[in-house]
Amino acid sequence: MAKDGTRRGGARPGAGRKPKVLADKIKDGQKAQVMMQPTELEAVDMPPIRDFLTEQQRDGTTLVSQQIYEETYRWLQERKCDRFVNRQLVEQYAMTVGRWIHCEQTISKLGYIAKHPTTGAAISSPYVKMAMDYSKQVTTIWNEIYQIVKENCAEEFKGSPQDSTMELLLRARTGG
Repeated sequence: MAKDGTRRGGARPGAGRKPKVLADKIKDGQKAQVMMQPTELEAVDMPPIRDFLTEQQRDGTTLVSQQIYEETYRWLQERKCDRFVNRQLVEQYAMTVGRWIHCEQTISKLGYIAKHPTTGAAISSPYVKMAMDYSKQVTTIWNEIYQIVKENCAEEFKGSPQDSTMELLLRARTGG
């Protein structure tokens, strides 16, 4: 307790040794506490895709969010972690990736320079800043999803839906 009577200091959040992930505990032969599995649930392939992921954009294009959502959900199902990750988190990830790709496509069409609305002077395209912001959001959201999978997956895994994101972006730019 500080001299003024307030409680400050102490352990910082995130300080200390990081806990081992479930796959490492199992591999080392430790007794791992595994979350209880629900009994006899009806299997659902994938939650239905909500309309906002497939709505047409103002410029007439459609976001690739549906494809990203399906790829991510399949990836989670392969690792048996789809029930640990909140559906809204997967939707948010898919929508953000879709918006990022849309900004990149718009930059490819319109270029990096835009005209200032009042002065008419050349300025940096606002789509460049938006693409950078969406890219940061994509990384943050993906890290959340990946951390959940890493902590709850009983087997080691390789590969990620993010591996194909750049491929998708490049295909979208060439129109292929």
